[in-house]
Formats: sequence, C-alpha cells, structure tokens
Amino acid sequence: MKMVRIIAVLGLMVLAYLPTIQAQLTENIIQFSGMVLDGTEEMLAPVPYTNIIVRGKGRGTYSDFSGFFSIVVEKGDEIEFSAIGYKSEILVIPDSLNDTRYSLVQLLTRDTINLPVAVIFPWPSRDHFRLEFLAMDVTSEMQRRAVENVAEESLRQMRKEVGMDGNENADYFLRQQASNYYFIGQTPPMNIFNPIAWKQFFDAWKRGDYKKQ
Repeated sequence: MKMVRIIAVLGLMVLAYLPTIQAQLTENIIQFSGMVLDGTEEMLAPVPYTNIIVRGKGRGTYSDFSGFFSIVVEKGDEIEFSAIGYKSEILVIPDSLNDTRYSLVQLLTRDTINLPVAVIFPWPSRDHFRLEFLAMDVTSEMQRRAVENVAEESLRQMRKEVGMDGNENADYFLRQQASNYYFIGQTPPMNIFNPIAWKQFFDAWKRGDYKKQ
C-alpha cells in the first residue's frame, strides 16, 4: 500500500514538473533555415545539395537545387556546411536567441587545389612520332599484361568489384534529382515510346544476344 502511495506521489510530481520541462525543451529548439551561396565571385550563385550536418549528433540535411535548407536544431549546436569543390564552414547557433527561428545566408568559397606543373614536350612532327612509336620495344610480358587487362572478363569483374568514388556518387545523385525535377507533377514516360530503347533492342536482337541467354 505504501509503495502504491509512493508511486502515486512520484507520478503527481512528474506531472507537476512536466509543463516546465516541456517549456524548457521548446525554448531550446530553433527552426534553422537559410540559403547556401557561392561567395567566390561577386555574382552570388546557389550551391545545390550542400551537406548541412549537426556536429556530434549524427543528423542533418542538405540544400535543394536553389540552395535553400531548413532543419530543427538547438541553441549552441555546431553546424557544418560542406560541398564538393568548396571549403567547409562551421557555424554555431547563438545561445542568446529570443526567437524560435533563425535564418541566414551561408557563403562558401571554392577550394582550389594546385597540382604540380606538368610540362609536355610534343614530337617535332606526326611522322617522327610514328617512327618512334613503331620502334618502341614492347616485351612479351608487357603485351601479355595488356591483353589480360583489356580482356572482357577482367573488365566485367572490375565493374562488379570496384565501387563508385565520391564524384561518381555525387554525379549519379544529381542526375537522379534532375530527372525527378524534370518529371515533377507528371508520370515519367515509358521506354516503350523511346526510339533509342527500340534501336538498342533491335541491335541486340540482330547480334543474337537473346539466343545466347
């Protein structure tokens, strides 16, 4: 009976402090939004698909095609802006905000990488290059390696095992987003009406690809 009373008292205390706790949590939450622009030159341009990460909390978002973003954060959070080809920037949400909304325009500058100088010496003439190329000594071991590297089986195995790098993933993501924006609000066309797909089908049929399967 005493245990029941203790639990009831604790429940009443939690209910009494619940509005205060909720008010403190709500007061600490900020709707953070803005634009990410390229500030390298005088003409500002949006930086699409910029990664906006809340450091130390494992969550974030990314800007849309026009550079706009919006995310819920807390006061004092560190926000990291990063994009391919740009220098990363860190922003701290001020603790002294009195409003529940915070907006800004974040500028990113391009990250220029200076590569070592490469000096190319051309041949005096095309005929001279032809003579030198034909006179080049290629050993049987080098020829065997070249044949193995360009073999269809080796290339097929490499396509299966070698994954895409960061640039390829970013390009694929941008192509998918561009396709979605192009057909937004309508049904994407079917390949049955695509003349290129029909040509590829007829070419494969003439080669006998379906007989091999």
